[in-house]
Amino acid sequence: MARSSEVMMDAPQLMTFMREVFQQVADDFNVEEVKPNEVTIRLIVSEKHLRPGGTVSGPSMFGLADVAAYFATLAMIGPQALAVTTNCSLDFMRKPAAGVDLIATAKLLKLGRQLSVSHVLIYSEGMEEPVAQATMTYAIPPVKSL
Repeated sequence: MARSSEVMMDAPQLMTFMREVFQQVADDFNVEEVKPNEVTIRLIVSEKHLRPGGTVSGPSMFGLADVAAYFATLAMIGPQALAVTTNCSLDFMRKPAAGVDLIATAKLLKLGRQLSVSHVLIYSEGMEEPVAQATMTYAIPPVKSL
């Protein structure tokens, strides 16, 4: 099955999906922009995302990279709650600014029938250089035949 470059879910649809399926974390994120094979997601940083010293924690940055890659995939294939992370490589490159939101841009490198691979750059709002980068692989559930 060939994938099209047509966006299947826009920003409001992705946010609605998040609120319906992952309501426990939906308020932590905002979909800023959706383009073919690319999404930009904001982590709305609060006290629960911080580590000692006031910087955003590694697990929070992982969560942002994971959501960004997931949404880059769903934007192109439609709502698939059972798409799951199968691999992640995450590099923390510099300390995020204290108390500001993080912005992640995920670009699909490959979108196949069974797997999607994304590259994610995470920025601290207002900083030019990325604070982290990740490569994420998602398994896409098979389409059931009638």
